Amino acid sequence: MGLVVKNAVKRMGKGMRFSGDFFKAFDKHVEEEIKKAVGRAKGNKRATVRPCDL
Repeated sequence: MGLVVKNAVKRMGKGMRFSGDFFKAFDKHVEEEIKKAVGRAKGNKRATVRPCDL
């Protein structure tokens, strides 16, 4: 899906190299966290996802 901006991640890890599959795994992790946050917001009968949902 491409949720993660690779250049932003690379800037945070300045001086480090990232394998190609790192970004695929990281993107999947971010996707799962968003799904959990959305589910929590819906469970609390809200249409807004808040930081506390993370």
